[in-house]
Amino acid sequence: MKLNYLTDKKDEVTFEADNPTVCELLRVYLNNEDDVKMAAWKKEHPTKNPIMTLITNGKDAKKLLKETAKKIEKDLDKIEKEFKAEK
Repeated sequence: MKLNYLTDKKDEVTFEADNPTVCELLRVYLNNEDDVKMAAWKKEHPTKNPIMTLITNGKDAKKLLKETAKKIEKDLDKIEKEFKAEK
């Protein structure tokens, strides 16, 4: 997924994404992190892409975003393996 960064500071990033489902997954996972002050997304209009904002307590926001994406990927791989094992 390609992100279009609108704000790029050490402890705050705002970016445009192309998928609200991915934004929601990121929001849930990020808000469970101790270093996150706020993670939220909005979609101003159905024809517009969602905009997500991440604010941390000083931790590098892009690094935290990448780490969280890896956690999501790992969890999704685990879920996929569990479903395949149910056959």
